Amino acid sequence: MGWDQRRFGRATRFVATAGAAATLLFAGPGLATALAADQTLGGGPQSSAAGSGVSGPTGPLPTYIVRAQPGRLAELRADLTARQLRPMLTLNLISAVTVRASAGQAASLATDPLVAEITADAPVTLQSDSYDASSDPNSAANIAAAIKATKVWAAGDTGAGVDVALVDSGVTPVLGLADPGQVINGPDLSFESQSDATRNLDTFGHGTFMAGLIAADDGQQGTGNGYQGIAPGARIVSVKVADAQGRTDVTQVIAGIDWVVQHAHDPGLNIRVLNLSFGTDSTQPYVVDPLAFAAEAAWHAGIVVVVSAGNSGVRQLTDPASDPFVIAVGAADSNGSTSVRDELLAPFSNTGTRSREVDVVAPGTHIEGLRVPGSFIDDAFGTTARLGDRFFRGSGTSEAAAITSGVVALMLSNRPDLSPDQVKGLLTQTARRLPLAGRGQGDGFVNAYSATFGGWPGNAVQQHYAWSAGTGTIEGSRGSTHVEMGGQPLTGEQDIFGNPVDTAALAAAEAAGSAWTDGTWNGASWTGASWDGASWTGASWTGASWTGASWTGASWDGASWTGASWDGASWTGASWDGASWDGASWDGASWDGASWDGASWDSSSWAGESWS
Repeated sequence: MGWDQRRFGRATRFVATAGAAATLLFAGPGLATALAADQTLGGGPQSSAAGSGVSGPTGPLPTYIVRAQPGRLAELRADLTARQLRPMLTLNLISAVTVRASAGQAASLATDPLVAEITADAPVTLQSDSYDASSDPNSAANIAAAIKATKVWAAGDTGAGVDVALVDSGVTPVLGLADPGQVINGPDLSFESQSDATRNLDTFGHGTFMAGLIAADDGQQGTGNGYQGIAPGARIVSVKVADAQGRTDVTQVIAGIDWVVQHAHDPGLNIRVLNLSFGTDSTQPYVVDPLAFAAEAAWHAGIVVVVSAGNSGVRQLTDPASDPFVIAVGAADSNGSTSVRDELLAPFSNTGTRSREVDVVAPGTHIEGLRVPGSFIDDAFGTTARLGDRFFRGSGTSEAAAITSGVVALMLSNRPDLSPDQVKGLLTQTARRLPLAGRGQGDGFVNAYSATFGGWPGNAVQQHYAWSAGTGTIEGSRGSTHVEMGGQPLTGEQDIFGNPVDTAALAAAEAAGSAWTDGTWNGASWTGASWDGASWTGASWTGASWTGASWTGASWDGASWTGASWDGASWTGASWDGASWDGASWDGASWDGASWDGASWDSSSWAGESWS
């Protein structure tokens, strides 16, 4: 198969010049000194016990999720207080609060001009006690067949030799990801890094789900109970940035991406793919956005960056999927069929604009993934999303991105000399248009076999877009969501330690590959400085405490965060220092883009999933 640019539909994206060498170095006007990713990873909102005991004549009043009109959450909180309805949880990711209210009060709220939506928050029942993957069109096995990954395996390529970096909530060694060498840990940059009981582990449940879709292999194929990711021979390099509630700041994410770039080819490492299953609603264009710049810097350094498009169902992409260099992935819906001809575009999948559409789509609804018993999402959504004992079901562009990262690992295992631009060209060139999907599918549904064994795109295939400068604001990259400490949100041009961030200087350091110096990033010690071949050792942040760091007068207190310490240094799966998760609502981690018990999560946060 030849390199047919007509297949792209947006042919100006790629220019092939015979005999010319592809340039992967930073260059261009102004870039020498200021070079130039669905909110932070579930970041920010805090819980409050206020109002939790509100009762009616016959007992506790029902709980409602009240979502504000865009930009009017603060007004809505004041309005609720005036109505003597005290907010219990603030869900910044979806611009919502939870309240206990009577049916009459709820009906009145539905007509309030500040309210975009009000939904009852009710318990659900267990779907089933067993699971038959063969009959599920969204099982890992049937997904692998649908995207033709099984044909690639049969030809001998499984992703072996390729490391996929996962900047996420960590990975717990459950069956499928527990064998030696399947997962290695980079630094833990999350708020949980100071505890031996939580360091590197996935207390949230998201990172393990994504890692499994990319590269799980439990060695039980042919038994009817096996589970394999799309590239079962690949290896995961986990960089944990989010805690048990999905909370992180954009500075933690940028630091994680920077670490991946600088350590991609350390002895024993071969990071060729970076999976970013998250996004922010940045308020600035990619050409200045610091988060987009970090992702783009990884791309120019030779790492294929795969990003979820976002789950708001809108005609835009979250950051950093908005950067045209990276691979932005939307979600396809199997429509209850194993035939690709029946696939639809998932209604929650962001489509992008005419100037920046999604690149491809991949399976993204009701996907079978690996369960982390006792994790946040397992406890919060286990009754609706659990599949037997081992598996969990989730929907979102996060899943679609992880599946696509597995495809990219297969491609690079077969042809390790491919550049990121060549990978993107092959991936989009060989994608299959979905006849029922319409607009928003980009170049179509990923085809692992054709992308791996299709035509050679030529050594000089390059994307020609304006490069990001990265000189915008950290606050702009955060968008509408912020982590909090003692009720004080982290805002402005500072990192989690309260140190000022000079984005121009940071961009220059990222371009030079020097943003990290041993365990120091942005002038503070974030992690240890030694690599022992299996994990990044050392975990203290200035002596295991937030010494002297504060956000506008709210200081870190030892190793605790926002006054909610780990109860006995252990994650019980049921409590966070006394804050119970009773299935009523989340504290700040919306899996946007679908629904949970009738509550539509339409924010573009942690490329969020519904678990159902």
